[in-house]
Amino acid sequence: MKPFLCSLFTFLLSAQITAQVTAKTAEPKGHLRESIDSIVNNVAEKFMKDTTKVGLSIGIIKDGLTYTFHFGSIEKGKKLRPTDSTIYEIGSVSKTFTGTLLAKAIIDGKLSLDDDIRKYLPGSYPNLEYQGHAIKIIHLANHTSGLPLLLPDIPQLFQHSQDSIPVLITALCQNYTQDSFWRDLHKIEIKAQPGRNADYSNAGAQLVGFILETIYKRSYGSLVKKYITEPLKMNYTDVSYKENAINRLFAKGYNRKGIRMPYNHTLSILQPAGGICSSAIDMLNYVKMQLNEKNPTINLCHQATMGDTNTSATGLFWQINKSSDGKLIWHSGATFGFSSYCAIYPHLNLGIIILANEYDTGSLQKLTYLANDIFKQVLK
Repeated sequence: MKPFLCSLFTFLLSAQITAQVTAKTAEPKGHLRESIDSIVNNVAEKFMKDTTKVGLSIGIIKDGLTYTFHFGSIEKGKKLRPTDSTIYEIGSVSKTFTGTLLAKAIIDGKLSLDDDIRKYLPGSYPNLEYQGHAIKIIHLANHTSGLPLLLPDIPQLFQHSQDSIPVLITALCQNYTQDSFWRDLHKIEIKAQPGRNADYSNAGAQLVGFILETIYKRSYGSLVKKYITEPLKMNYTDVSYKENAINRLFAKGYNRKGIRMPYNHTLSILQPAGGICSSAIDMLNYVKMQLNEKNPTINLCHQATMGDTNTSATGLFWQINKSSDGKLIWHSGATFGFSSYCAIYPHLNLGIIILANEYDTGSLQKLTYLANDIFKQVLK
């Protein structure tokens, strides 16, 4: 949608999106600080000229120095600028948390990527193979399992209007339990040899989370807290929140028409695939951890399990591409009213996180372009 902007609106918008730089681990050299401030302000101004956008938070870590920038509003029609503690749904970026926990389980000797997933499932699942080829843990982590996008598997759900799908999915998943998931997993028919074809699957990521719960005998949320958020002091990051925290800290999410969307994270069944919420400052702590490939867990997360790292590959849920200056490790995320993008360049000690409280079909591409603009200009 091409926005209509009158001169008055442009003036007000330009005034509104002056960056708020609020977090740094050390005082950067003046030139670097001024350069990054200028870069982010310029690219964010262009992004926010799209009238469908509501709020935006950007975090950058470069050579150990962190910067956060906030634009727009946490609520449409109000002057409530996001802050470092503003919480956004991060959607499928949650899968990288699940991948990190999976890597830890492998390092701990709890399981192997080559394990038949049925080793960890309750009951018998003779259907989870194709001509004697079983689904393995590795297939769940790189989306080659043959499992559908969602369980329950209702393809016709996505034939409804875009505006009605969030309401339908919310109603579908509100009371959908792990027992429901196991029941529907029995109905799946695998139509090709696992490992051969890539087909994005939230159900596969959910299944990894449920397997981790089984082997550690802890809930997914407690695993995230014990092994990621508490050690990294990610105080605003979780899979569930009390109502007063939601009212006080959460941005409100919107679709392309400015209609308020239901929160996705309240659907607990989706936690391992897309149920984590976080803030810009917390996600910078997470990115800092992911930049450290000397950590065996992180190194394993970033190893290609499918594809070619010279073009495009998948690690443990992370996407891996060759960039002009080395390796790019990334993931994007979307919920009904939020979009996110996380990019990591370990060889450059650079990471970028972008969080927005609006989602439409072009949001993820626009966030990717935004991050790429920042990347190119920071390295000039």
